[in-house]
Amino acid sequence: MVKKTNTVYRCAECGYEAAKWLGRCPECQAWGSLEERGGVKPAITRVAAGAPSAPARPIGEVDVETARAKATGVSELDRVLGGGLVPGAVVLLAGEPGVGKSTLLLEVAFQWAKTAGRSLYVTGEESAGQVRLRAERTGNVHGEMFLAAESDLSAVLGHVDAVKPGVLIVDSVQTMASPQVEGSPGGVTQVRAVAAGLVALAKERGLPVVLVGHVTKDGSVAGPRVLEHLVDVVLQFEGDKHSTLRMVRGIKNRFGAADEIGCFELTEGGIVGVPDPSGLFMSRTAEPVPGTAITVAMEGKRPLLGEVQALVSSTSMPQPRRAVSGLDSSRVAMVLAVLEKRGRLKLGDKDVYVATVGGMKITEPSIDLALVLALTSSMHDVALSQRLVAVGEVGLAGEVRRVPNVARRLAEAARLGYTHALVPPDSGKLPDGIRALEVGDVASALNAANHAK
Repeated sequence: MVKKTNTVYRCAECGYEAAKWLGRCPECQAWGSLEERGGVKPAITRVAAGAPSAPARPIGEVDVETARAKATGVSELDRVLGGGLVPGAVVLLAGEPGVGKSTLLLEVAFQWAKTAGRSLYVTGEESAGQVRLRAERTGNVHGEMFLAAESDLSAVLGHVDAVKPGVLIVDSVQTMASPQVEGSPGGVTQVRAVAAGLVALAKERGLPVVLVGHVTKDGSVAGPRVLEHLVDVVLQFEGDKHSTLRMVRGIKNRFGAADEIGCFELTEGGIVGVPDPSGLFMSRTAEPVPGTAITVAMEGKRPLLGEVQALVSSTSMPQPRRAVSGLDSSRVAMVLAVLEKRGRLKLGDKDVYVATVGGMKITEPSIDLALVLALTSSMHDVALSQRLVAVGEVGLAGEVRRVPNVARRLAEAARLGYTHALVPPDSGKLPDGIRALEVGDVASALNAANHAK
């Protein structure tokens, strides 16, 4: 008698199991990721108690000094990491090709070697000579920096044993292969095995490990979703290819805030931190221009001044055009509908173009009020005061809603010379040096903006 086998379909991204094949994984929503796993599904068995590696202790007696973060020497990166690299932490830095990931990590390896000890940079995408040329061009050469060109995980572990570095940088995790599993480098099985091996190395030896990761067409981290779960910190390296500004954005962080950002400027001589980037997101004009408004966005704990530009023009086309850059297009469409209904602006037969300056991307609702002012200013061809900032969320009824950290936003605006601000009602205690005008709806905001000089 032949024993009946149960076919199981397992998701290669998250490990979800199903009794039949599905085109989309119900757990992680990945398409085409379920693979057939034949054989009898193993029964759940009891596990006998074993000897613990170390006795459990009250949490107050656990030593935390060995888990203190150590600064990398790159202040903007330390801000995002929560103070630096924690011993045994695994950091995944993902970004598009050419954004500057390798350049940034060469700077990290150099600063670490200069201040903290040995660093080991393992490259699987370039030769050692190519990395050395880039390091010389950017001035990142030090006697305690060690470089290896390897794509085999076992060879990387051998280099770690020989060099005994204080930090390990692997560029990139998709180019490494583990000899213990089958599959080509970059495949789901290999990426999972390599990441698991490096995580085990980091935890066992208390060695900080930084992994470079590729991204897909939609900007998410390439590889199985379990990769993001294995590591301690996930950072997204962003930047417009037409601009020198780069941002490191925290996506996941077990040791600090997960919404911080670090700002950098990528030049021919390397990458440098920008501790005060607010001025990069505003245009410089001698006279006020219709269709522009200034707002203050919060990126983590950092307030950043940004400029919203709008252009409203008549069109002879039956379908007016809507173009958005740097903002949430669905939110812009909502604000346009509110202005049509509550602000009595006829925008249905107009082309509308909305953008931010300097490649800044803003998704939080606090930009709504500035967007309303910019659209109205362009519609009536009347410029706003150059000393005015606007902060507030606009609801579907036309009301202006409160947003968090208004005092911190206005303090940053006052530091940069702005004297007037439009804010929602009941925004709390506001800083000195700037006159705040509370507006309850779109109509009162437009009226107050016309009188703010």
